[in-house]
Amino acid sequence: MKKIYIFLSLALFWGHTVLAGCVESEARSSKAVIEIIHKVNNYWQTTHPKHGRAFWDNAAYHTGNMEAYFLTGKPEYLQFSKDWAVHNEWKGAKSDNKANWKYGYGESDDYVLFGDYQICFQVYADLYNLEPDAYKIARAREVMEYQMSTPERDYWWWADGLYMVMPVMTKLYNITKNPLYLEKLHEYLEYADSIMYDDEAGLYYRDGKYVYPKHKSANGKKDFWARGDGWVLAGLAKVLKDLPKEDKYRQHYIERFRRLAESVAACQQPEGYWTRSMLDPTHAPGPETSGTAFFTYGLQWGINNGFLDSKRYQPVVEKAWKYLSKVALQPDGKVGYVQPIGEKAIPGQVVDANSTSNFGVGAFLLAACERVRYLNN
Repeated sequence: MKKIYIFLSLALFWGHTVLAGCVESEARSSKAVIEIIHKVNNYWQTTHPKHGRAFWDNAAYHTGNMEAYFLTGKPEYLQFSKDWAVHNEWKGAKSDNKANWKYGYGESDDYVLFGDYQICFQVYADLYNLEPDAYKIARAREVMEYQMSTPERDYWWWADGLYMVMPVMTKLYNITKNPLYLEKLHEYLEYADSIMYDDEAGLYYRDGKYVYPKHKSANGKKDFWARGDGWVLAGLAKVLKDLPKEDKYRQHYIERFRRLAESVAACQQPEGYWTRSMLDPTHAPGPETSGTAFFTYGLQWGINNGFLDSKRYQPVVEKAWKYLSKVALQPDGKVGYVQPIGEKAIPGQVVDANSTSNFGVGAFLLAACERVRYLNN
């Protein structure tokens, strides 16, 4: 009887072990991640069926939605972005009076040269590439080619703008083959670096207001905002994805991407997320999804495409994905713990499971799509 008991106990133990292994394997399968993509995107589209303006937050979602379409081929995703483009007349800010075009912060139709109204051109370029028709990028070309004709170089004065517009430059270059797109990409980035990049930390301040020591975190440290640096890392990944191999500035972008990735990885929290103030976790403690998702996307893309060492960075991505898929993702498909629209880490601001937003969903979709590609490698 004792032998039978031991045998049954061993069988039960091995059964649990095999089952646990199967669960773990399923969690790491590309099929499981694709199911998450559909769960998240279907939830967002069914709960937000009305199309909004072509401003940065909606457009950032659509960059993720288009990536989900490219990966899964689900026609509803493509149609959702098409309908959004049509709703916005394939434009960003709609003013036609160039004398009034501005690029400081503003949300009216005169802010045509403001990058928050230019990120939509990424989506329009993607839609053009699928089914070329000149009207889809006519406004994008009009705006960007007017901008490039001006002597100003300070168009990208905040970190977010690097995600909003850098990929527009490479996408439109690949369509038009106009070399000015690549020249101005580098020129505008040089200006952005001169006012926001901290060479010692290898990170970007959100904009000139937050440069240390003029501005400090609650504990007197340099205050780098996670979503801001997430925009930059993701933007650089998109640039490298589309940049011609022979571009004379390519090595500079690679070096900046690697340095930023190194600095980002160094301040990940043990639970897998990044806090809103990256070097001062107690300034605004707790998880934040949008920055974490953009970092996850950028790091995983870098690994997938040979720019980052897998042995060094994949463990960082694994922890981040565990947070995104187990904590940020809610049972109904909502992506939680997204800091609301803003520009800095705010002590005391509540960010919880119910905190969601379009740009956070877009970032999550980008990260999930790169994870599928990693698992399929």
